[in-house]
Amino acid sequence: MAKNKSEQENQYIYIVQSSLEPSKCKIGKTNDLDRRLKEYNNMTGKSKDNVYAYLFTCQVKNMARIEADMAKQFFNLREEKSREIYFCNPHWFNVYVKFIKSHTLFVKEIFIKQDDKKQIVRIIRKTTPTLKERGLTTKEILQKAQKVKNDEFFTRYEDVEKELSMYPKRIWRNKVVFCNCDDAVGDDEITTSPFALYFLENFKELGLKKLICTHFAGNVDLFNQGPRGYIFTKTGYSEIGTKEYPRKYNGSFDHPLSLKILNEDADIVCTNPPFSRARDYWRIIIASRKKFIIISNITNVKNQPYMSYFEEGKALPGYNSVNYFLNPKRELVSAAGHWYTNIPIKKRPKSRHLKIIPLKDIPAKYKRYDDSKMLIVDNGYIPSGYKKSFAVSVRSILNGLLEKGYKLVEHKEYVPYVNGERCFGRVLVKKV
Repeated sequence: MAKNKSEQENQYIYIVQSSLEPSKCKIGKTNDLDRRLKEYNNMTGKSKDNVYAYLFTCQVKNMARIEADMAKQFFNLREEKSREIYFCNPHWFNVYVKFIKSHTLFVKEIFIKQDDKKQIVRIIRKTTPTLKERGLTTKEILQKAQKVKNDEFFTRYEDVEKELSMYPKRIWRNKVVFCNCDDAVGDDEITTSPFALYFLENFKELGLKKLICTHFAGNVDLFNQGPRGYIFTKTGYSEIGTKEYPRKYNGSFDHPLSLKILNEDADIVCTNPPFSRARDYWRIIIASRKKFIIISNITNVKNQPYMSYFEEGKALPGYNSVNYFLNPKRELVSAAGHWYTNIPIKKRPKSRHLKIIPLKDIPAKYKRYDDSKMLIVDNGYIPSGYKKSFAVSVRSILNGLLEKGYKLVEHKEYVPYVNGERCFGRVLVKKV
């Protein structure tokens, strides 16, 4: 039986967001926009400060079809468990809206939230100066952490979930996961590190054999676990897990007991190692020959201590960058990090940003020669068939250039000069 006109018009696609979770949004379908919003705001157990509001609503001809198409198009930005929850920032919000409005089943826009930060950001008392006021950039933040013994950067759960959910589940099956850098396990989500929390919540689904987490007894006690180092072990999804406090154990990744676990028990290491000791950590993890998924400085691919790892295929970029961390006060800190792994990545989504075409077809504004006659290409362009070395940005390496038949030429950053002026550092590569 054909649907009447009112039934055809009563189909909507919406994007809604919680005031306490600006890094996420929910994309769904409904026949009643008012009712659906009330349902979100009347959910039990929610804080009174947590208010849901629409970012975008529109009328469509077939809401189920559009929702399914969005799930397929943005599969890498969806949460593994709550399938209607997507990663969100201003860029991706615009991408979502553009996709919906360009769909053949789109009818008309009903509402789109304007860029009004006062409506979506909680106003709090300013406790720390901005990066601009401190005279720092986001990249300099992590570089500074490598020079001083002050590792005040802790990973957010959404960044852990976003990265780890992109790897095939088969790599975890019957494996021992080792989180060997300050991964505390407390009595609730607040006192448990995001790495441990992710594996605890997904233990059965991933088919893990065992989870081992070590807690570092350092100066900063983010998770309020106390000054003693310990080892948390969970074997089997029905087991709660146990904590062991070995005598004189400080929980450091290079403690003899931690090294013993790494070399004898672990299959996959997953953690955010201290940035001030990144060189030591990378040396140990590479030497162990264990699989790893870790966070480190986004510029590691052009930093001399690490470049040989990428050239020799012992490390490669992961899927995502990490732009925000938590400090000991649980405040957001901007910093330029990235995921790294030695697990092969097939169908890397960001490889589509690489535009490998003949040199003559690259737009003039994205190719130039420096004072040493070295070719510099930008904006993801790569000259196919070019037999000499050329300079690219770090971003091209992170997007998977080394997996496209190119190799690093030198084990150090290349700094070009154009008309005597220093340019941003690059990486020299060459077609294999």
